[in-house]
Amino acid sequence: MYAIIRDRGMQYRVEQGQVLTIDLIEAAEAGSQIELGEVLLIGDGETVRVGAPLVSGATVRAEVIGERKGEKLVIFRYRNKKRYRRRTGHRQRYTQIKISEIIA
Repeated sequence: MYAIIRDRGMQYRVEQGQVLTIDLIEAAEAGSQIELGEVLLIGDGETVRVGAPLVSGATVRAEVIGERKGEKLVIFRYRNKKRYRRRTGHRQRYTQIKISEIIA
C-alpha cells in the first residue's frame, strides 16, 4: 500500500517502513509520533482512491527519527570591476521520519 501526502506545499509518495526527509518540524522530538493528515491519494496494487482534494478519513502516521542538516550551499556574490566579492554559506535543517502506518 502506498499514499501520496502533502506536507507544507511538498508532495511525497510514501510506503510503510520508508524513511523520509522532510522540512524541519520544530515541535517534533526524536522518538515521538506525528500524524500527516493531508492524504491526496491511496493505492494498493489493484485499487486507487483519489481525493478531491483530500481522501476523507485517511491519515499517515510516522515516527520521528531525528533532525539533520542538508548539504552546504555556497552563495557567492561578485561585481565585475568593482572589487566586490562576498562568500557565504547555508545549511538547511530537516526532520527525518519513518512511516509506521497508512490508515485508509
